[in-house]
Amino acid sequence: MSRVRVPLKAALLALLVAAPLSAASGETVINKSFSYFSIGGRTAEELDKALSASGPMMKATGARHPGATRIKFGGSITYVSRGGRCAVGSARVTLSTRIILPRWKYRRQADRDLALVWDTLSSDIKRHEERHAEIARNHARRMEKAFLALKPEADCERMQATVARVSVTAIEAHDKDQARFDRTEAANFDKRMIRLLQYRLEALKKTQQQVAAPRP
Repeated sequence: MSRVRVPLKAALLALLVAAPLSAASGETVINKSFSYFSIGGRTAEELDKALSASGPMMKATGARHPGATRIKFGGSITYVSRGGRCAVGSARVTLSTRIILPRWKYRRQADRDLALVWDTLSSDIKRHEERHAEIARNHARRMEKAFLALKPEADCERMQATVARVSVTAIEAHDKDQARFDRTEAANFDKRMIRLLQYRLEALKKTQQQVAAPRP
């Protein structure tokens, strides 16, 4: 099956100068949503082709993929006067993630073997994309902590420049973590799918044996 790669669309945090606040605070605002695209196909080969033809288009690769997570960072920073210097008063990072997953319209009509393959694959795609969203959440919270930990500067212009540098560094660290995760997943894809299929097949056999076992 096609490997999954995710484009990282991360916007730099908006920098806003507001009235002085009495205390520093962080309040990460996280939103996660799901959307689906429908695919056809009656065989494993047709399913693979359908995923390649109908999956979300990745601008980074110029190709379609079986799943994706759209990631967008935003937020605001306020500044306060503290001891004659400019400091971060509050930091709020917002994160929006939209997970795009495939939905097979012939799942109910599929035979047992093909259904098993699809259920295993679609479950793995969802797990993969959920992990991308989790990585983004972790970095959003780290960003807030990094902003709030900044030492005051001589004036707010310098403070804003420092915040901008921290924003860029934080986004770069996030993108590297996401890319590292994709590389690891791609390298282990075949072994992981075989292991998952074997596990599901064994679980199915146990269930069938339990159903067939005579009751006392």
